[in-house]
Amino acid sequence: MTRAVLFQLHWFLGITAGLVLAVMGVTGGLMSFEPEIIAALNPGVVTVSRVAGAPLPAPALIARFEAQRPGARITRLVVERDPRRAAAVTFTLKGSKERRRTFLDPATGVLLGEPRGEGFYGVVEDLHRWLALPGHGNGWGRQITGFAALSLIYFALSGLYLRWPRRPLDWRNWLVLDLRMTGRNLYRALHAVIGGWVLLFYLISAGTGLWWSYGWYRSGVQHLLAVERPHEARGRPGKGAPVDWSRAWETFARVTDGRRYDSITASNRDAAAVQFRATLPGARHDRVSDDLTIDSVSGKVVSDARYADRAVGEDIVASVLEIHRGAYFGIPGRVVMMLTSLTMPLFTITGFLLYFGRRRRKRALAQVAPVTTTADAAGTLVAYASQTGTAERIARLTAQALPNAAALPIAALDAARLARAERLFVVASTYGEGEPPDAARSFARTMGGAAPDLTHLSYAVLALGDREYRDYCAFGHRVDRWLHGAGAARLFDAVEANGEDVDAQRQWQQQLAGLGARTDQPDWAPAPMTDWRLVERRLLNPGSVGGSAWHVALEPVDGSATWQAGDILEVLPQQSAARVDAFMRTHDLVETEALRATLMTRLLPAACDEPFDLKGLKPLPHRDYSIASVPGDGRVELIVRACQAADSFAGLGSGWLTEGAALNGVVRARIRSNPAFHAPADASTPLILIGNGTGLAGLLGHLRQRKVDGGATSWLFFGERNAACDDLHAEARAVLTNQGVLADTFAAWSRDRDGPRYVQDAVAAEAERIASAVAAGAAIYVCGSIAGMAPGVHAALAVILGEDVLEQMLEEGRYRRDIY
Repeated sequence: MTRAVLFQLHWFLGITAGLVLAVMGVTGGLMSFEPEIIAALNPGVVTVSRVAGAPLPAPALIARFEAQRPGARITRLVVERDPRRAAAVTFTLKGSKERRRTFLDPATGVLLGEPRGEGFYGVVEDLHRWLALPGHGNGWGRQITGFAALSLIYFALSGLYLRWPRRPLDWRNWLVLDLRMTGRNLYRALHAVIGGWVLLFYLISAGTGLWWSYGWYRSGVQHLLAVERPHEARGRPGKGAPVDWSRAWETFARVTDGRRYDSITASNRDAAAVQFRATLPGARHDRVSDDLTIDSVSGKVVSDARYADRAVGEDIVASVLEIHRGAYFGIPGRVVMMLTSLTMPLFTITGFLLYFGRRRRKRALAQVAPVTTTADAAGTLVAYASQTGTAERIARLTAQALPNAAALPIAALDAARLARAERLFVVASTYGEGEPPDAARSFARTMGGAAPDLTHLSYAVLALGDREYRDYCAFGHRVDRWLHGAGAARLFDAVEANGEDVDAQRQWQQQLAGLGARTDQPDWAPAPMTDWRLVERRLLNPGSVGGSAWHVALEPVDGSATWQAGDILEVLPQQSAARVDAFMRTHDLVETEALRATLMTRLLPAACDEPFDLKGLKPLPHRDYSIASVPGDGRVELIVRACQAADSFAGLGSGWLTEGAALNGVVRARIRSNPAFHAPADASTPLILIGNGTGLAGLLGHLRQRKVDGGATSWLFFGERNAACDDLHAEARAVLTNQGVLADTFAAWSRDRDGPRYVQDAVAAEAERIASAVAAGAAIYVCGSIAGMAPGVHAALAVILGEDVLEQMLEEGRYRRDIY
């Protein structure tokens, strides 16, 4: 359970904070050697091409600058001991807060100009610190980057826990990257192994980065290191007092008489006080310095902190920036921190690739309906140990093929069930380095104990694995050995499947057929499309500023179709006639009825003028739509948003249903079961329905089914653009409310000024109601867009209920999502 929770939070934060961290990593890497890059880009500006003599004293340089830039207010001056390095002056112009930097010849005080590249690096720094969002350091961009830094600490620590190898003392498990791997194995290896390489540096980077994000963090670090927090010294001149740079430099020179420094930086941040940072000779970074603050009006020394007198804690606090960018550890530290920062997008990319791969397998699982036979009543059990859903999908298909069979997770395979079963089929995945999937760890511990007497049992094992790992199919073979050792008889030798090995799955099916199983049922292969008649098409949002939304109704031509609330209609579209016309004109094709019929059902090249082979054109893919009606209506009702494709023609599915297919014409489609979004088995379960846009269709299906079945009440949270134009199916929802099916609707209109803007805002506003309903046993159903809405709603629910409660509801089937 702990691993599952840590993993879920790891990927959830990954898809929210991952992109921000990628930006921060790249920008941080770019800034690692900014001074050196700026100097290389600006010879004769940052560096002096010809030394004209001994350097002028700092007060003389200031006077020369003020003579050349009258009205400018100096905020910082940097002078170098190296005569080849120009003096740098940071200043603001009258009436402006923008800080600018220019360089002076240290021997003559002549302006050398402003360096190229500083504008670019200014943008890079703004992106790094607050994503260049409004408000700068005081805006919400700083809060986002602060949250991302906290997330990075969590990623590092949770990633370490999640990838902890079975043989932790073998250094190869931590450091060796096998580039022979491919696909998701390579993504996982890059994510995990390189993550181990950079873990320490990311902890340093995130831990120091938080210094500028949160005051409480800064105070906590200072308290931990026993460093006195800086306070306002008494006797400082008031705000607005003029700065006497000459007096300040005279005092500095007198106090530091006899000391040598590589560079001296004088800054004026508040009032007339001047802060001096004098970098010691040979310092590995800028904060190896003596720091003085001098009252430029009176010439008194406010503070004098010498590097030699610093305690360890004080040195760490003074050098947070240098630790953050690696300079605290010299040039090697800067190089390493730059490289680790630049690898940050790698984790974002591989994380998203792994996430999308996991979602694809979950969708494949959802297409196979669960077996209705219960495990306690079945003589044949099909147990699965699944990490990504592939093993569970095959187990469901296996149970459906066998008579009197039930599918169940292997963790539910206790001694009593084993004693009752006559035959056992196990579909077991191997995760990582020969480890069981997370949900099968408890059964793996059971196998470590005394084995029961299973001499009455016949069994077979399908072991799923990947040959790119050393311990190929290890867990499946371990189960096979355990069953055999307990006296169970093999029905046939274990079948190994390498990844998505269709040949191995076909072999498994053939073996089952030899035992009297059926393997030709529709769930093993996509069901054939059937004819549906388009009987109604009506615009739902006339006058909307968004895309047009259409009510579309189809009736089965043969008069027979059945489905449940939450199921999907798969539609096989045809091409837009306008797109086909343009394609034929571009290629000078002579139109025939047969040619047009072929092109209407094929994927055309993205570019009309792209060469093509007519025989090589692939069939059009189907499109999925949530069903808003119930079987008793005798027809499938959809909500279809008209979309425009990249080539400016109508989208495939939406264009076909909203304008291409003729009214009363035939559309090819089929029902696909979507058990992951089916209604609760107990109709007395209250429903909290949340969705936006066309996602309303799937929620309407549940409301209409609840009207037919009766049961507890429901609440609807719905989001669209404008109340005046986009209140989709308002009349139908009003009827459901009057009938007592729908207790209340909480709407969010993103383009209206009043009320919550987005559906997640409406959810947050009703936190108390939702928490009470969930405590009373309510189930939550979410239907709509994966971009924005779904993660926003999940985040709002997590705040209201907590991640642990949501995870428990997921396991219980009380939190279901159909998002796209």
